[in-house]
Amino acid sequence: MDLSKRVSLVTGGGRGIGEAICRVFATKGADIIVTDIDPDLTQKVANEIEDLGRRSMAIRMDVSKPSDIDKAVNEALKRFSRIDIWVNNAGIGSRGMLDEMTEEQWERVIAVNLKGTFLGTQAAARVMKRQNYGRIINMSSRVGKGGSYGHINYPSSKAGIIGLTKSAARELGKFNITVNAIQPGFIETELTRHLSDDIKQPSQIVLNRPGTPDDVAYAAAFLASDEAGWITGISLEVTEGTGMFAG
Repeated sequence: MDLSKRVSLVTGGGRGIGEAICRVFATKGADIIVTDIDPDLTQKVANEIEDLGRRSMAIRMDVSKPSDIDKAVNEALKRFSRIDIWVNNAGIGSRGMLDEMTEEQWERVIAVNLKGTFLGTQAAARVMKRQNYGRIINMSSRVGKGGSYGHINYPSSKAGIIGLTKSAARELGKFNITVNAIQPGFIETELTRHLSDDIKQPSQIVLNRPGTPDDVAYAAAFLASDEAGWITGISLEVTEGTGMFAG
């Protein structure tokens, strides 16, 4: 999985899975555009990437705002001239039972997770079609297939990402652009450690450890590589096998 001479933009790259993707891609030779809504985290990760010997830049970006995305693309192209890999990783959640969830909770999660992935995929496609090359990777979730209890907005957004991915793959294949999704299971990060055990560990256990951000990042590196050049429109489960029981 050699990503040398590739330029990758990662949304939500300031922490968790996004940070791991930035780091793993850099170890495979890619230059990294780190985007996140938190500028301090973004710059920290960009500095770490440069310490690994790769070029990097930090851009604050709210993925739900087209103007932020357009600005990020312009800055990235000014610095690197191209974007070969675009990872739509940024996402949020908001818990609430179906009959208690507010319209605001619903709309915010959909705006970041689903609309943000749409806007990112659209922006990536515009750049990559001119290059006649690209890899777009969208972060879905196991719950996009099997649903979840107590936060209906999140699995709804992640299920939508699967449909978006398959549709974009159909449109962009003739431009030598692949579009794939990853469906992680429970991944242990600083943002998920506070969750209850019933969310962390489903009843069906196959492997005897929680997932790590690196587990997802290495899957993303494969989908970004030339070795995955004939794979498009899939949703790759990184679920320690529990995806077999979902849906």
